[in-house]
Amino acid sequence: MNRHSILVLAALPALLLSSCASEKKEESMTTSTAPAAPAAPAVDAATAATITGKASFAGEKPKRMPISMDAVPNCARQHEKPVLSEEALVGAGGGLANVLVYVKSGLPAGSYPVPATAVALDQKGCVYSPHVLGVMVGQGLEISNSDPTNHNVHPMPRTNREWNESQPPQSDKKLKTFDKQELGILFKCNVHPWMRAYVSVLPHPFFAVTAEDGSFSIKGLPPGEYTLEAWHEKFGTQEIKVKVEAKDSKTADFSFKG
Repeated sequence: MNRHSILVLAALPALLLSSCASEKKEESMTTSTAPAAPAAPAVDAATAATITGKASFAGEKPKRMPISMDAVPNCARQHEKPVLSEEALVGAGGGLANVLVYVKSGLPAGSYPVPATAVALDQKGCVYSPHVLGVMVGQGLEISNSDPTNHNVHPMPRTNREWNESQPPQSDKKLKTFDKQELGILFKCNVHPWMRAYVSVLPHPFFAVTAEDGSFSIKGLPPGEYTLEAWHEKFGTQEIKVKVEAKDSKTADFSFKG
């Protein structure tokens, strides 16, 4: 054995030890978790405030387009009348439905309790119901298939994990969670391309989705000055600043244009 081979063999144990130490260090780095954020101050029910308002559409009322389900008899036969799209649902009084309104900034720092109750998303009549909804980070989203046909649940997030799962008729509900804040995650069905829903993930419970008349209400707010943002899938976002005192009730209205 030459001198070079002897030197290599002598150095081998040290190299192995160094490699093992490096692997352990890397494993420790990848498995460590960040400390949990401290809890936000509890909201005193005796001083909690409420913000109510309305989202409206200014201008000529958008025409809702009919959805053709003729190619899928199991879907079409569930509806006596044509199903209309919900991407621009404007009520008789000009109220704009399916607008997510949430507190964008101004809340006390800290984490907020996650509700134990899951939010429901159903597939019925080959449409998602509701069309727009909100959940908190870590809160359950319970997905059902109430139809006599197979569906394919496929969210398209930008920061959360994407997944794509089949859900047969009347099968068990799927319980999912999201671990990052994100607005307007598109849910689609690869089997029925007209099916669309939007799920927003918030780090707190202070949000609401407007009803068909455009109305919303956000309750239980601590006194403070807030920036509210209204999000719509087609018409974009708007912001309003609102200051509420103890036991206050303020109004915040949004007006969207096509």
